[in-house]
Amino acid sequence: MEKRQQVNGSKYVRRASARGRRTAALLAAGVVALFGGLWLLQRAGFDFGLLFGPCGMKQRTGLPCPTCGMTTCVLAFARGEVLTAFYVQPAGALVCSLLIVAAFFAFLTAVFGVYFHFFDRLWAELKVKYVVAGLLVILAAGWAVTLARAVAAQT
Repeated sequence: MEKRQQVNGSKYVRRASARGRRTAALLAAGVVALFGGLWLLQRAGFDFGLLFGPCGMKQRTGLPCPTCGMTTCVLAFARGEVLTAFYVQPAGALVCSLLIVAAFFAFLTAVFGVYFHFFDRLWAELKVKYVVAGLLVILAAGWAVTLARAVAAQT
């Protein structure tokens, strides 16, 4: 094959390093273990109320705090009830969905050894302050929905 006929490789993926594959495998396994463990604990009848007490803000004011429903949301997501999770706490369900997407791409990297080029650009342009600001906006939006639902239920 002549040099000009050789393919330069894909512009979308490249081979992942051994270290990258191990890291991806740990990430994918961690997310699967998290949701799988929560699912198993629910099936066994574990009471998560023992770990997380009632919301102090809701007890004092009658209105939910920004993270009210987060535990219920994650547990619903672990059971596979994605729509219920989004209804209970939209911000928590979005974070769970992002974890699943990250685990999917990590699985592809770990098993097939492919690394997607858009991650290079994402990590190069990703700033911590923007991630924190984005998470706060998502949390505020989820809280707004939860507050609106609580106010509507009181009237």
